[in-house]
Amino acid sequence: MDLTLIALALPLALPVMGVIAALVWMIHGRPVLFKQLRPGLHGAPFTIYKFRTMREAKDGGPQSDRERLTRFGKILRSTSLDELPELINVIKGEMSLVGPRPLLMEYLDLYTPELRRRHDVLPGITGWAQVNGRNTADWERRFALDLWYVDHQSWLVDVKILLLTVWKVFTRDGVTQPGDPFTIENFKGLPPKHAQR
Repeated sequence: MDLTLIALALPLALPVMGVIAALVWMIHGRPVLFKQLRPGLHGAPFTIYKFRTMREAKDGGPQSDRERLTRFGKILRSTSLDELPELINVIKGEMSLVGPRPLLMEYLDLYTPELRRRHDVLPGITGWAQVNGRNTADWERRFALDLWYVDHQSWLVDVKILLLTVWKVFTRDGVTQPGDPFTIENFKGLPPKHAQR
C-alpha cells in the first residue's frame, strides 16, 4: 500500500518538493535536507530525511532551537511539509506511511519494556498519536496511542489514519505544544508508576 500510494502521489509531490527545496536553499542555505539517526524497526538506527527548518548554529549567533527556527521553517512545520523527504525513507523500506513516529536515539535508554514495543512495527510519517492530539498530547498519552496502534495495526486502520491526517494537516490541528509553539519538550521518562512495566 505504501509504494502504491507514493507512486500515485509522486506527480504532485515532486514539484512541491522541488519548490520547497529551492526556497530552503535560498533562505537557509546548504544543506537543504536535515539528516539525523532515528530508531526504526526493532530499534535499528536509520537516517531520517526532512527539509531544514533552522539556520545553522554559529559561534556568537543564535544557538537554541527556538532562535534558529526561521519564519519559513515555522510554516513548513505547521503544514508538515518539512516531512515530505521522509517519502525517501518509505521507498527505502525504513519507514511506512503509517506507524509510530521515529523519535530520538537517546530516548531508547528511557523506555520501559512496554514502551519498546512501539518498535515492533516500522515507524511512520504519520500515526495514531498524530491524529489524536499530536504535539498537544503529553508523552504518556502519545506512547499509549502508539502502543494501541501496534496492537491494532491493519489496512483499515492505516487508511483511517491517512484520511484523518489529511484533515489534521489542512486544519493544522495539534501542531503546537502548550507553553512553546516552536519546539517539542524532550522526553525525560515516564512517571515512576510506569517504571516496572
